[in-house]
Amino acid sequence: MIQYPLMPANRHQYVSPFLLFITGVAGSAAWPTVARAQQPEQMRRVGVLMNRAASDPDGQARVTAFKEGMQQLGWSDGRNVRIDIGWGADDIDIEQKKATELVALKPDVVFASGTLSVAAVRRLNRTVPIVFANVTDRLGAGFVDSLNRPGGNTTGFMIYEYSLSGKWLQLLKEIAPSVARVAILRNPDNPVGVALFGAIQAEARSLSVEVSPVDSRLDAPDIERAIRAFGRLPNSGMIVTPNAAAMPAGYKLVIALAVELKLPTIYPFANMVAEGGLICHSTNPVNESRRAADYVDRILKGEKPGDLPVQALTKYKIVINVKAAKALGLTVPAALLAQADEVIE
Repeated sequence: MIQYPLMPANRHQYVSPFLLFITGVAGSAAWPTVARAQQPEQMRRVGVLMNRAASDPDGQARVTAFKEGMQQLGWSDGRNVRIDIGWGADDIDIEQKKATELVALKPDVVFASGTLSVAAVRRLNRTVPIVFANVTDRLGAGFVDSLNRPGGNTTGFMIYEYSLSGKWLQLLKEIAPSVARVAILRNPDNPVGVALFGAIQAEARSLSVEVSPVDSRLDAPDIERAIRAFGRLPNSGMIVTPNAAAMPAGYKLVIALAVELKLPTIYPFANMVAEGGLICHSTNPVNESRRAADYVDRILKGEKPGDLPVQALTKYKIVINVKAAKALGLTVPAALLAQADEVIE
């Protein structure tokens, strides 16, 4: 005969053994779910090496654009990603120092802006994924094996081919036909600066123009002396190359000297024309930094940089400052105005 447990006098105190079993099983199944829900979101780490000084407004704008791009993709600095920033100032020694500091933090991905920044990180580590922007010589520098299949740990966004630099000289001659000698402001420590000068020099022969390099790494007094000495020569002009934009003297000094010396000058970025420069044929480095966030996001989610094709720009912007042209005694040809994407009156 089966004996059943007696019911206690107070029925509310009675709990069925079967019910205890079911409750225990259900509880053990529910606890891991609750525990998982309460776990904090995994924190990833992204290093940013910017080829500008921390005080450079353009560099700050690029970093802001990158962070905005990351946020739009669901990455919030301080919540699920930690973004560490190094400012290399397009100086070999500073770039290497900042790259060393960033790599020591063991980032999941590094976003590197500019050739010197990419090279500095790659000297230290060939396994950490690198996404670059505003790089020209991505193949010659050995950053990738090919555009479609970069291989290795590096990919990103290139700004232009070296041959495009000849277009700067053509535009300068178009807006200032009398120019016969041109100073090329470039960073000689950057291999891109050397290569750009060579490409401009090749175009100069066909235009019967004499070109001379000017070191953008000079401090303010020295660069002012160099530009003044060149500007005293008749029929002179100047080209500020992109890798010279981070010059220690600051590009505003160059703009002021060009206006004072009536030196027709072509600049690499639109903000320089907005601040008083004559003309630019430029890319949009801020936009490229925002685009880089997409590749960083994809790598953080498991894709390999070697499988992500290097993307090239196809659109360049011509901005002309008509007011600056008048101050230089120049009349902008109607055909050139028609080509412009933006005209500042």
